[in-house]
Amino acid sequence: MAAALIGGLLLSLDYGVGRFQAYSAKQKRSAQLALERAAYTSLFVELVNVAYEPDRSGYRLTMAMQSLDPQHPIYVMLNPIRVFEQSGLVWKEVPARTPRDSSSGVVKLTGRRLYQTIFTPNVKDWAELMPGYMHIRFDNDMLISLRSEPDEDIVARKDPYYVFLKPLDADDDAIRKQMNYSVDPPLYITMPPH
Repeated sequence: MAAALIGGLLLSLDYGVGRFQAYSAKQKRSAQLALERAAYTSLFVELVNVAYEPDRSGYRLTMAMQSLDPQHPIYVMLNPIRVFEQSGLVWKEVPARTPRDSSSGVVKLTGRRLYQTIFTPNVKDWAELMPGYMHIRFDNDMLISLRSEPDEDIVARKDPYYVFLKPLDADDDAIRKQMNYSVDPPLYITMPPH
C-alpha cells in the first residue's frame, strides 16, 4: 500500500513538473514570437536618401526606422552600416563611418528616427551594371528587443539595400547620352533586394 502511494505521488509529481515545463516552454515561445513580430512587422526601415557630402569627398546615406506601434516601444541597437561596392562578381567593403554628431547605442523607438552613414567608394574596377553607375550594397544590422536591458530576448535583423550610384567624378553628359536622359541623371537609383 505504501509503495502504491509513493508511486502515485511520484507519478503526480512527474505529471505536475511536465505540465509546468510545457507551460514554461509555451510562454517562452510566445514571448519569442512577439519579439520576432515586433522586429520584422512593427519596425519599418527604409533608405531615405543618398547625397554628396558638401565637399564632394564622399556620400551621406540617410536611413529611417519607424515603430509602427508607438504604444509599445522597440529598443534597437544600431550597428554601423556597412557599405560594399561590387567589383566583378564580388562585393568589396568600402570605408564608412557614422557622422560625429550622431548618437550610437541603444535607441528607444516610439516613432520615426533618422540615422546616417558617411562613405567613400574607392574600388577602382567597380562593376558597371548600369552605364555610368556603380553597384552599391548597404548592410543594415540591428539588434532588437522589447526591453531596454534584455537578457536573452534579443532578435538580430539584417537588411540589405541596393542602389546604382553615380561616381564622384561622373560625366553627366556621357551618362545622359548612354541612358537617353533628357534631364540630369539622378545621383542614385534604388533597386529591389536581390
